[in-house]
Amino acid sequence: MTDLFQVIHEDRDLLVVNKPADLVCHPTKADERSSLIGRVRLHLGNSEGRLVNRLDRETSGLVLLAKSGPVTGELAKLFESSTARKEYDAIVHGWPEQDEFSIDAPLGKDDRSIIAIKDCVRADGAASQTHARVVRRFARGENRFALLRVMPRTGRKHQIRIHLAHAGHSIVGDKMYGSDELIYLRFVTGALTDEDRIRLFLTNHALHAARLSFNWRGREWSFEAPVPAEFSEFASP
Repeated sequence: MTDLFQVIHEDRDLLVVNKPADLVCHPTKADERSSLIGRVRLHLGNSEGRLVNRLDRETSGLVLLAKSGPVTGELAKLFESSTARKEYDAIVHGWPEQDEFSIDAPLGKDDRSIIAIKDCVRADGAASQTHARVVRRFARGENRFALLRVMPRTGRKHQIRIHLAHAGHSIVGDKMYGSDELIYLRFVTGALTDEDRIRLFLTNHALHAARLSFNWRGREWSFEAPVPAEFSEFASP
């Protein structure tokens, strides 16, 4: 564990890290520590680290980086072919009726939203599939929650967040796809209220890229990253 991120694995070709929540992958400021790729460059001492997969700002968990162009190309093709297996942990509102369920719903731009980057389920969108399994159902006072293990079959923007909200079980802490998208607008303008924070329950949305496996160069690679403390504490019995 460095003060930059938790290193899950590192060799001459690969770097696998546990990205903290509330950290963007790509630079948006001059401060090198303000993005994952900036921290990777500090860790490596050069600019060779290249993202193979990406996570939303508030999503924590496994990010795979290649240390050279050729390795990036090899792994990018592997991930584009959807042969890499990804598993996420998520805490959602409500108790799903079934212990396992799949969501097959196309995704595209949400033209009805005032948030430019927001997508939604729409008939003319790109094919998208997500499978989920209930790990545990629990309650906090009168509120019901469920811990899910989620396996995306495709890799669309915000896919898991949109699909779970579409199924009636939005992710706890999701400012954009939760009960009120205006919370997201207040968040990005620094106007989040105490009431908003109470409704969100958590500082960051409860979605974590927990497990990643793939076959590359004749061997099976498998990685796992522990969830953040806030996630763990909220989901604990």
